[in-house]
Amino acid sequence: MADTDTALAEAPPGTDTGIIDCDIHPAAPTLKALLPYMPEHWQEWLVLRGMHELDTIAYPRNSPLTARPDWRPAEGRPGGSLDLLRRQALDPFGTSIAICNPLYGVQFVHSEEMAAVYATAVNDWMAREWLDREPRLRASIVIPTQDTAMAVAEIERLAPDRRFVQVLMLAMQEAPLGKRRYWPIYEAAARHGLPIGVHAGSTYRHPVSGSGWHSYHIEDVAVQSIGFQSQLTSLISEGVFIKYPTLTFVFIESGFAWLPAHLWRLTKTWTSLRREIPWVDRPPLDLVRRNLRLTAQPFDAPPAADDIDRLMEHMGSDELLLFATDYPHWQFDGAQALPPLLAAGLRRKITIDNPRATYARLQEPLG
Repeated sequence: MADTDTALAEAPPGTDTGIIDCDIHPAAPTLKALLPYMPEHWQEWLVLRGMHELDTIAYPRNSPLTARPDWRPAEGRPGGSLDLLRRQALDPFGTSIAICNPLYGVQFVHSEEMAAVYATAVNDWMAREWLDREPRLRASIVIPTQDTAMAVAEIERLAPDRRFVQVLMLAMQEAPLGKRRYWPIYEAAARHGLPIGVHAGSTYRHPVSGSGWHSYHIEDVAVQSIGFQSQLTSLISEGVFIKYPTLTFVFIESGFAWLPAHLWRLTKTWTSLRREIPWVDRPPLDLVRRNLRLTAQPFDAPPAADDIDRLMEHMGSDELLLFATDYPHWQFDGAQALPPLLAAGLRRKITIDNPRATYARLQEPLG
């Protein structure tokens, strides 16, 4: 290992103190791979309809962002090989546990029942083809957010499998995440001790921006953080963090440098308008410290140690950030998943302690 790799891997893989990667993306090779996990009727119907793949909308296959050059395979899809994932994402970083977040576009489908069939197939495929074959892997439960009852049913179906450690949603859905239509999902997740992972992405029912549709993919990617800001405001204002005080939301691929300025503005507004939402009985920063975590990839803060320390001070906590590589997407080069000048104590918090505190199931032995 290079020096930066050694600094990152503070403990050998496979130990209960090893690095935890909170966001990797195994890719289903084709729709054909999912068909065996669907009822016979749907296998026949999807083939008859000529359904196209759903995993190339947010990450076009040939876009540089979709895979780092050294992580792009000669054949097949980036992230589609378990052997490559081991060699490229688990072993080099000394990863003891990695959480899989499959992005297959389940939420794009307009048919509620079809979306539920896709979600079940993706989850069962993930369990059989990845979790069964690699003990270092865990996964998020993909849910069909088009129908709340079906989403809750999928959580209930998979919650007994302790390898599923989180419920996965998108940052920009059909409605703000604080809306009560989603509360049964949060109730089920809280009851089973599962955080809600909110990953960058959209159902594209509405423009990604607040000012209309963009022309270019770079615009879509660059404004994702605005979607997260809107969702955080919704979750706080609608009272989700008050209703479910033990439920943690993990913002994935949101960046984090935007958080202090947004919280300053939100707190200032809450101070003058708090009578409108009396259930929010404490400053937004207090709720964020308790109920929100963010993956540290993309690491969108200045790389200098003093600047990072100042940002941590503005965030008011060193417990908010979680390590992630975003494998196989292209967010950084080589071993620099975290800035090399990061203080050792903060590095350990981000890579080990914070993820273990966030995902209670990671502390349970599998057997």
